Amino acid sequence: MSSIPPSMHAADRFGSGAPRDAIVRPSLRLMLAHPAHHLAFGFGSGLVPFAPGTWGTLFAWASFVALDRWLSDGAWAALIVITILLGAAAAQRTGQVLGRPDHGAIVIDEIAAFWLVLWVLPGGAMTQALAFLGFRFFDIVKPPPILAVDRRFKGGLGVMLDDLLAALYTLLAAAVVVRVFG
Repeated sequence: MSSIPPSMHAADRFGSGAPRDAIVRPSLRLMLAHPAHHLAFGFGSGLVPFAPGTWGTLFAWASFVALDRWLSDGAWAALIVITILLGAAAAQRTGQVLGRPDHGAIVIDEIAAFWLVLWVLPGGAMTQALAFLGFRFFDIVKPPPILAVDRRFKGGLGVMLDDLLAALYTLLAAAVVVRVFG
């Protein structure tokens, strides 16, 4: 049992984790309490009170456009893999503090997965816009087996995995569109 007083804010108890029945609201204060929260909340994009997943995906798109001129394919591959690994750990820790493993404010999963989509697809604003719509569709609707994976795998790995599957669906849909329409 933890020796930390129950009245202490969960952000201050980060190391010991929040009690299982505690639901903590995501906030700027919580985000700044630990680097894991900063990463999990997508550098603040997940703190928007409505449609945080969409805002996280928009952040991914904007940051991809900003970074793409500076990063090689090898650097992108490394950044995406590192973000997936660190993002899973950050989502795990932040989900424990929030009292919900896959809280909507945790958007690092959308960021890493959408970076993967944008990195693999050919450039161009129209392609990226269609990829954005496709990714959001698959992330929200969760067609099989995404929903089953989302329900089965919990914690940081589960948080990341369902969005990576949505990214793969997006890439598959893009390949079919290119194949059919040229």
